[in-house]
Amino acid sequence: MGLLVFLVTLSALLLIGVPIAIALGGCAIVLMLFLDQFQPLLLAQQMIVGVNSFPLMAIPFFMLAGEIMSKGGLSKRIVDFANVLMGRIRGGLGYTAIVASIIFAGLSGSAVADAAALGGILLPLMAVQGYKTERAAGFICAGAIIAPIIPPSIPMIVLGTSVGLSISRMFMSGIVPGLIIGIALMVVWYFVVRIDDYHDVVHFTREEGLKMVISSLPALFMPILIVGGIRLGIFTPTEAGAFAVVYAVFVCFFIYRELTWKKLVECLIAACKSTATVMFICATASAVAWLITIAQIPAMAVQLFGGLIAHPVLLMIVINIFLFLMGMVMDLTPNILIFAPVLFPVITAAGIDPYYFALIMTLNLCIGMITPPVGTVLYVGCGVAKINFTQIVRGVLPFLLVEIAVLVILTAFPSLVTVPLQLIMG
Repeated sequence: MGLLVFLVTLSALLLIGVPIAIALGGCAIVLMLFLDQFQPLLLAQQMIVGVNSFPLMAIPFFMLAGEIMSKGGLSKRIVDFANVLMGRIRGGLGYTAIVASIIFAGLSGSAVADAAALGGILLPLMAVQGYKTERAAGFICAGAIIAPIIPPSIPMIVLGTSVGLSISRMFMSGIVPGLIIGIALMVVWYFVVRIDDYHDVVHFTREEGLKMVISSLPALFMPILIVGGIRLGIFTPTEAGAFAVVYAVFVCFFIYRELTWKKLVECLIAACKSTATVMFICATASAVAWLITIAQIPAMAVQLFGGLIAHPVLLMIVINIFLFLMGMVMDLTPNILIFAPVLFPVITAAGIDPYYFALIMTLNLCIGMITPPVGTVLYVGCGVAKINFTQIVRGVLPFLLVEIAVLVILTAFPSLVTVPLQLIMG
């Protein structure tokens, strides 16, 4: 009954347009009343406890680093480097978008930041070369969801914190799946280039190419230092976020000289706004998760899926369908905070590897970010490309389908996640 009360309340509040953080707070109040334990001070205390977490401190650091990279020239150098690698191939700007997305994923950990930064740089170039705007915008949005898969990943920080998994190990689990997604998108782009009849190539001399590579080296060292530092135990994910900020400020101020004090203040303000939104959602979702535990909803979920626990593959299929539907109507972070505490006892009972499931859950909900009707990343793409939502949905459709196919393959073959993770972490 508690599960039904929670779902009905959440659905009703979202349907009338209540912001997700307020809706979760409303759910917490309704659950308290349902459990006959209405204590507002206790609710406030749980909200504070929910965000009083050292791992969550990584979120504002990585958000600030992403803002600095965008305004300080790091993002542009990454695109230049990707252009040197892929620009001479027919339809090269599309391949450049994916290579840049993979590199940028090792810097920001945010699909929204990736779509905004790369879209702002690449879409004007694609327009000049005659690319269909909706196709180009959809492709960049599809590539942007690689960012929360390849480390560092903001959603993985949230997920690891909510269920008590090692964030460093979760980070490493995303490297190979993220590369698989990038390769799959490039394969689809190969056919799109020929269907849409693109013939663009980027022309530059050897000296120009060498100059772009040298200029991009400080930017390219950043993901290597972050991921390598985490893997080698030199610093924690939170310390890696702080390092990313210091490194980005140093490079953009003293090497590229594109970051000014005025731009830095703008970066700080933007990062504060983004962090406040995420942390408010984390706070209210933590209160809901606490009440969900008191209402024994995880135990109810185990009973509900009881018939499937003996069949892990079928259980994963059912959970994937459920998460995909939730990802269509609700954003990534609240989905993780609400459903991770409910689903992890179920998959644990079924003997499913928690890090494998965490990766599948993250990828599934990331796909929701480019799936209508919510599609957070799609709205970013609309704003950057200046097209309407219907147009970008048409543009992203073939790439959305291939990412769903990758999700199915990873679900069917868990070793694609677990074996590389074992090799990386030992």
